[in-house]
Amino acid sequence: MDLAVLPQPVFSRDFGEGARRALAIHCTLAHSGALRGLAAALGDDLTITAFDLLSHGQSPDWDGQGDIYERHIAIAETFLTEPMDLIGHSFGATVALGLAAAHPEMVRSLTLIEPVYFAFAGLQAPELLAQHEADALPFSEALLRGDIETGTRLFNAMWGGDAGPGWEALPERARVGMIRGIPLVPASQRALFHDAAGLTAPGALDAVSMPVLLLRGSDSHPVVSAIHAGLAARLADVRSEVVEGAGHMLPITHPEQVATHLRAMLARTEA
Repeated sequence: MDLAVLPQPVFSRDFGEGARRALAIHCTLAHSGALRGLAAALGDDLTITAFDLLSHGQSPDWDGQGDIYERHIAIAETFLTEPMDLIGHSFGATVALGLAAAHPEMVRSLTLIEPVYFAFAGLQAPELLAQHEADALPFSEALLRGDIETGTRLFNAMWGGDAGPGWEALPERARVGMIRGIPLVPASQRALFHDAAGLTAPGALDAVSMPVLLLRGSDSHPVVSAIHAGLAARLADVRSEVVEGAGHMLPITHPEQVATHLRAMLARTEA
């Protein structure tokens, strides 16, 4: 699919000058520039292409059409121009998973950093999913009553609080950017909680036969470990690793440790 025919072309940038090409997809409420530290830690191992999600960074706002998860898989497809190493974080990791399932022949390796595909936790450990839903209730209720700023602040505290200062200490531009991106959270629930793409179905991930790295922080919400366990049970060639002392935002807070695990992943595959 040619990028020019997308309903909403997106902004992208490249990092590094490695011979191997990679596609990286960032988390909700961030932007492609958030991957700069990880790219620097990897040195010249990879040339990384990263794009801004809709309603994030320099990409246009989502127009509200279609399924937001499927839209981002379609966007990611346009950058998958040759066999590449695929890296995703949080929502970006769920997009990477769907992309690998759809185009396994184009994915050399797959690194999923805390993919928030909650439907796998529901199958693996429903009690941990219930705990997450209880913990997420304050920001969900804020969004439902239209208090977008409070909802964004609470969501950021739950998932991104390990990456920097508290809400009031953030630059106004950063707060505005997060508020702009928060509609993607409820919009993605159909995919992430209810598995609209059918990835939890028996055999749905059989094509994902390339080496897979599941990477999480030791201090992340317990639901993440359940998601990883659910995925690991369905993937043929998978390794699960934990970065000690890290939370959900480990690509930003612990880029050197993440890079070390990524290098080990790259060593498992041919250039």
